[in-house]
Amino acid sequence: MPRTAGAVALAAGLVAGLIAGLSACSPDYNWRTVTNNTSGYSVDLPAKPGSDQRDVNVDGTSMRMRMQTVEVDGAVFVVGTLDLPDAQPATQRAAIAFLRDGLARNVGAPPETHEVAVPLVGGGSVDGIEMRLTGNAGSSGGKTEPRTIHARLVAKGAHAYQVAIVGRTEPPVEQVDQFFQSFRLY
Repeated sequence: MPRTAGAVALAAGLVAGLIAGLSACSPDYNWRTVTNNTSGYSVDLPAKPGSDQRDVNVDGTSMRMRMQTVEVDGAVFVVGTLDLPDAQPATQRAAIAFLRDGLARNVGAPPETHEVAVPLVGGGSVDGIEMRLTGNAGSSGGKTEPRTIHARLVAKGAHAYQVAIVGRTEPPVEQVDQFFQSFRLY
């Protein structure tokens, strides 16, 4: 009898260890809808976001870039909002080109894009671009590492938006779809 109890305890311990090991390897997507009234969008993010902001120079004009970011299993989900000085189409195009070229530079890959409709909360959509890039990016240790970027860029009014997932590999398709399909502008 003690031998059987010991075997059961050992088996239970192995199963618990296996489950713990699998859950440690499995990303935890805890989706929540985030509404950003200041930047004029809502999006589902896979965890509670952090935020940051900085000034960037777009064709000689300083603009504020605000970001909400989440990291899950080595992939960073980011929504960046670039505050434009006006809502002129030329300003919007320059901002989109700045964002597109910057992402491409980050991985040393050409910015191949295609058009995509970005939905509005009230119905309808605005035209944006979608891009997928794979290349190498620098790390903090000076080495380069493979990176994949999947992004959508769109401008509306006096804002340009960069909605992106950056990681060594792209998350499962259902997680990618959840993120991009949930992004809506006001």
